[in-house]
Amino acid sequence: MRPITLFTGQWADLPFEQVCALAADWGYDGLEIACSGDHFEVDRALAEPGYVHEKRKTLRRYGLQVFAISNHLVGQAVCDHLIDARHRAILPARIWADGDPEGVRRRAAADMADAARAARAFGVDTVVGFTGSAIWHTVAMFPPVPAETIAAGYQDFADRWNPILDVFDAEGVRFAHEVHPGEIAYDYWSTAAALDALDHRPAFGLNWDPSHFVWQELDPVAFILDFADRIYHVDCKDTRLRCGDGRRGRLSSHLPWGDLRRGWDFVSTGRGDVPWEDCFRALNAIGYTGPISVEWEDAGMDRLAGAPEALAFIRARNAITPPATAFDAAFTHRDSRGG
Repeated sequence: MRPITLFTGQWADLPFEQVCALAADWGYDGLEIACSGDHFEVDRALAEPGYVHEKRKTLRRYGLQVFAISNHLVGQAVCDHLIDARHRAILPARIWADGDPEGVRRRAAADMADAARAARAFGVDTVVGFTGSAIWHTVAMFPPVPAETIAAGYQDFADRWNPILDVFDAEGVRFAHEVHPGEIAYDYWSTAAALDALDHRPAFGLNWDPSHFVWQELDPVAFILDFADRIYHVDCKDTRLRCGDGRRGRLSSHLPWGDLRRGWDFVSTGRGDVPWEDCFRALNAIGYTGPISVEWEDAGMDRLAGAPEALAFIRARNAITPPATAFDAAFTHRDSRGG
């Protein structure tokens, strides 16, 4: 049975041990630990003897496993064309430093490489995260965007990420990119283009999170099947659509999360429009045996109620396992009398 973990990114305001206690009390098997707050600090993991041992000791105290660390926020700054106050708000001070955009990108890239080293020291083989994008700001396609600009964006991604991935290879760790608006790979064809840009090197795979597919009208099941060899990690988050009334659009009008005028919103897993049973059957079909991580986000629901509810919902779908024999095998059995 695949372990079910809680992604700690939305809980980084709480001390790590408190999150461990909550997750264990609810019945989670482990954590997907974010490099945020005091949950996991890449620089300390490499510089301080005993740091990763203490993290492991805390996890053991609560009977929790860990299969991945996540460095989404720093990864965002590696390729972003616009480096501004939004990045300063999410980056560690050591990465932001003087805020010079290229300096931020280079420090972020170095930290992502260090994340591979820290993951290996921690005993995990997957780092989940974002990549940023030099061309996301052109997505509206006006003013007109030359094809050369888009090609240069994918080349910039390859130039910045290949050296990072060299370190991942050296450490025996994989990067699982979360396909997400704002990134170099944000939908089906941009994912294909990103993989092409890296010559499909094995160090770079995908974190499958269907909440970002549904509102873009992408098929999360087809994505699993078509990118089967690249599904390195799974995050479970849900999305509820409200489009179709002639006022609420998919771009959501710069309205904040939870505003009912939006065309869609993230909701607690099981309360939205993701076809979860079909998705889990697809994960079974491709032989995915890694962790299933609940990423809890719902602007209209208390997280202390939502996280255990999401666990119960996912555990029931995760229990769907392929049979040992075909259900109709009995119909083809013939006895010695030819019956």
